[in-house]
Amino acid sequence: MMRTANPALNEKTFRTVDYTASGETMTLEGTVNRTAILALLVILSAMWTWKMAFANDPSVSAWTIGGAIAGFVIALVTVFKKNWAAVTAPLYALAEGLFLGGLSAIFESMYPGIVIQAVSLTFGTLVCLLLAYRSGMIKATENFKLGIVAATGAIGLIYLVTMGLGLFGIRMPFIHESGIVGIGFSLFVVVIAALNLVLDFDFIENGAAQGAPKYMEWFAAFGLMVTLIWLYVEILRLLSKLRSRN
Repeated sequence: MMRTANPALNEKTFRTVDYTASGETMTLEGTVNRTAILALLVILSAMWTWKMAFANDPSVSAWTIGGAIAGFVIALVTVFKKNWAAVTAPLYALAEGLFLGGLSAIFESMYPGIVIQAVSLTFGTLVCLLLAYRSGMIKATENFKLGIVAATGAIGLIYLVTMGLGLFGIRMPFIHESGIVGIGFSLFVVVIAALNLVLDFDFIENGAAQGAPKYMEWFAAFGLMVTLIWLYVEILRLLSKLRSRN
């Protein structure tokens, strides 16, 4: 059974596609190429809000928040309409780029140099885990998958509770602060986010082996970008906590 904590690439994803459809099938190379395209789109749109932020453009907040909302909506559409992924995945990348550009500019203004560190760590983690997975050093066993899924679910629950309490003006103590507990929590989240990449690699490999339709390359690339964006944001938060202690 294929299992992943990624909300886009969950275990039901490839059950709902038509394997009997004629035409080309999903390949690893095709998924990699489409992931690269999405990453480029994220970077290009992030540069837009990044420049707006440092130019003190008052509309940058609207673009940043709008990008986050649009990205969430487009992600939901993509999850339920997988065959639209060739269109919705690039739109998602552009929307998330707007959000990430504005968010990154905020952190950069507070802690100069933090963004290049976060970007380097994110892509460095991606490459290292991919090499470890391909070499067999890390294997996505069933117990490994169950552990990561459970941990990711727990993190999601904590974030939901935090958001719910925030609506009433209540701030969850310790975990979002720069103390030892807060840093430890962020480090844990970064590790779990990174290990989700292993599950995504395994899931994509299995999808290609099963001969999923060609459009699933875009959907798989979208799912991988969801994990990468989460990892980048969490690394950014971890680094900011560490820098705030200096």
